[in-house]
Amino acid sequence: MELKELKTMSESELHRLLATSREKLRELRFKEASRQLKDVREIREVRTTIAQILTLLNLPKESKEQ
Repeated sequence: MELKELKTMSESELHRLLATSREKLRELRFKEASRQLKDVREIREVRTTIAQILTLLNLPKESKEQ
């Protein structure tokens, strides 16, 4: 997911997306451990999305409005 899309989401939507992304990451790690995962790069993409969401959630309120 692009950072521009994440910036337009509300805080509750970001929390919901964070929960689903963490669950997806958990599933991907299990698939990787059992050698069922074809595209290991997907793990990196999900981790990046999680980091971007956490960054946006931790920003002060003033800088979110700009």
